[in-house]
Amino acid sequence: KGNILKCMDGGGIVLLRTTSNNFLDIWDVNMLRRPDEVNTPQHSTHLYASDHLIVRRGQEFQLKVTFDRPYKPADDQFAVEFIIGGSPQFSKGTYIPVSVAKDRQSPWAGRVVDSTDNVVTVGITPAPDCIVGKWRTYVAVVTPYGIRRTRRDESRDLYVLFNAWATGDSVFLDDDDEREECVLNEVGVIYHGAYDDMSERPWNFGQFDYGVLDACLFIMDKAAMPITNRGDAIKVARKASAMLNSHDDDGVLVGNWSGDYTYGVAPTSWTGSTEILLNYSSSKTPVCYAQCWVYAAVFNTFLRCLGIPARVVTNFYSAHDNDGNLKTDVILDENGRIDKHRTKDSIWNYHCWNECYMSRPDLPQGFGGWQAVDATPQETSDGMYRCGPASVQAIKHGQICFPFDAPFVFAEVNSDVVFYSRNPRDGTLEPVKVNSSHVGRMVVTKVPGQDARRDITDQYKFPEGSPEERTVLEKAEEYGCHREKATPPEADVELDMPLMEVRVGDDFELKLEFNNTSDQARTVDVYVSGNVVYYTGVTSSEFLFKTPRVILDPKKAEKLVMEVRSQDYMRKLVEQANLHFIATGKVKETGQIITSMRVVTLHTPKLSVEVSGLAKVSEEMMVTVEFTNPFKFNLEDVYVRVEGPGVMPPKYKHYR
Repeated sequence: KGNILKCMDGGGIVLLRTTSNNFLDIWDVNMLRRPDEVNTPQHSTHLYASDHLIVRRGQEFQLKVTFDRPYKPADDQFAVEFIIGGSPQFSKGTYIPVSVAKDRQSPWAGRVVDSTDNVVTVGITPAPDCIVGKWRTYVAVVTPYGIRRTRRDESRDLYVLFNAWATGDSVFLDDDDEREECVLNEVGVIYHGAYDDMSERPWNFGQFDYGVLDACLFIMDKAAMPITNRGDAIKVARKASAMLNSHDDDGVLVGNWSGDYTYGVAPTSWTGSTEILLNYSSSKTPVCYAQCWVYAAVFNTFLRCLGIPARVVTNFYSAHDNDGNLKTDVILDENGRIDKHRTKDSIWNYHCWNECYMSRPDLPQGFGGWQAVDATPQETSDGMYRCGPASVQAIKHGQICFPFDAPFVFAEVNSDVVFYSRNPRDGTLEPVKVNSSHVGRMVVTKVPGQDARRDITDQYKFPEGSPEERTVLEKAEEYGCHREKATPPEADVELDMPLMEVRVGDDFELKLEFNNTSDQARTVDVYVSGNVVYYTGVTSSEFLFKTPRVILDPKKAEKLVMEVRSQDYMRKLVEQANLHFIATGKVKETGQIITSMRVVTLHTPKLSVEVSGLAKVSEEMMVTVEFTNPFKFNLEDVYVRVEGPGVMPPKYKHYR
């Protein structure tokens, strides 16, 4: 009878005429992809909503091949073939034939697990460094007339991911709790606000939602990333840090810090990553709009979805250092008042980036583990807006010569705030105060398995003022990070602004506490400025400016209280409702400069969410979201967005 042999992947067709059929014929290939079958529970991929089998590399999975008669190992030869990309080649690792015969070597191991009647169960172990992506599966049988191969069948496509459970994989993480959190947890918390008045932003990462895995693979396709690089976690993370922002390459998210979001969604409105990734993969155009925590959250989804352990971290008082030094410069005029036109550097109230876990064979031993990566477009790296992966361990020890972008991250957590007095005659700058502990005040992430925060500042730097810290800063200077060498004498008057917790719309008192440590009286001319700021530290408008004079007796403390009225700041507020107070003073008797800064994150009214009905599979439930306007004026253009990971897609409501 006529038997058709179809060449691999849609090539030509050869018709063979045979008289007998004593060789194996393939009737069926079962990928064992259902959640109740052997593969997905063992590979921790049972949570993915997908019509295909998803496995992790470096670990055996099984499939069943049904032949037309029992398989005879001595007489029959067959192989399972895996293909990825458009022009598969064995030498490039994009065509993998897996034989079950012991005398045939393959990059992926294969064995017969069971042979009963006509059904052979085959165990296949992808190499722990193989390409990550969507593979096509074929079964080929050797016959006297050539190789007979199954036709292309999309239902047999196989996704292979990175494997944090496999010791041979570069992303192996030997900690059950961390793996559970950083690979398998699909909801999380992102911290923002101020280090001593933190707020939480819940987020649905949604890495297992239907279509998200394909969207993540599309991002690499859109970047034209070579297929052969897609098994390298370092290259995948670096490429994604560029592709998650739309600069240079039409990546996933458009950044917008202007406050005008007319043509997209306000960054504060997003509740999860799924909608963003599915929008991008379907429209193939960047999604509007994002700020740092949105970039970090969607990047986290990308990494976890592909199997790379990842977490979002927040750095409070994060320096945005344009010129590669370790200084954030604040320029004062001759009276001690801030010169806003000449002060260009900014300190973000907080900044979010990601850490991903992987070995670093390209670096000296000891610099593997957590790596900082950042998709927020701040500075270019090798010509593109991206950052990392930079070894957190290398940053802590000042070894910032190693790739990628360690000096930038080092400056974000280690910059000094240097106050300069400008000479009005010749424009020269003289350092009058150095604050070395303001920047990188605290770095936090979520505790594995709990809705609690974890302080990981000690993973980025040694304690302030310790001998180790001095050694690290000297080491960083060897690699070109310049610090302010001058150490102006400490003023004998101390100035502090205590913490305030204030709700939006409240009047409150701003307190300045002065302490004269000298044996003589002191007179201080003070400049107090209150500004509405974006979370990036950029001033929107000034709403308070006062110039009191304070007289201090020897060894005495004084408290100065100023009334701040809501009517002064409410109409000027921008998103996230941050007020920034800075007080600078010049001591008349000594000429010394004293300073204090305080960010007040105004607490916004709370939403309440209540669930009613049976909390049971296949039973309807009702969710009631309630918000009461506490102000004496109308709120306009109110958007409410709700989503329930796994139970309800995002829903919206607009109130005029």
